[in-house]
Amino acid sequence: MARYDRVKLLLKDDFAKLHDAKVILLGVGGVGSFCLDCLFRSGVKDITIVDFDTFDETNQNRQMWSELHDGQNKVESLQEHYPSLSIINVRIDESWVKEFDFEPYDLVLDAIDDTKAKLALAQKCYKKLISSFGSAKRIDASQVKVDDIWKTYGDKFGSKIRYELRKRGFNKKYKVIFSSEEALVKEKGSFMGVTATFGLMMCSESVKRLVQ
Repeated sequence: MARYDRVKLLLKDDFAKLHDAKVILLGVGGVGSFCLDCLFRSGVKDITIVDFDTFDETNQNRQMWSELHDGQNKVESLQEHYPSLSIINVRIDESWVKEFDFEPYDLVLDAIDDTKAKLALAQKCYKKLISSFGSAKRIDASQVKVDDIWKTYGDKFGSKIRYELRKRGFNKKYKVIFSSEEALVKEKGSFMGVTATFGLMMCSESVKRLVQ
């Protein structure tokens, strides 16, 4: 257990809460892959990742391990680097979210882009949900923030999520990673300094939640 000694120095007896936690991470792209790496290195061992995609060359500016697995399935490739992972190779959509049993997990981490799936997650899992809004189109990592869903701002995607939740009569709170930086382009240009910061912030919030 020497690899975790420095985490233990920081968390002391609370480290056991990380080691015993059960976490599911939806999406292992630019945000999710860095969250995964951070969780694993911090001592969270029971992690399930869900994704259906394969790595391609366009991922290599921001996604962990992508340059080693071009054309290969993401979840299977990541299991080579984090052997204790449980993997689910499936497209995450609204129907899947509604049917899947999230009850066994202490935390549900949302690093996906599908609007309807995000809304379904909020309605079903808000008590243990940490969600990511848009990390693309930005370069200033210092503007990445964490707050409850109703206090987020500066992100059109986030505004759409809030609007749709209100339409559905949803008024509960859950934590969201977001950026207050105005989008610089219309296209989905991306910069690892921001996408990785989203992932690391998600990991940080997860650790804080688990040791409380």
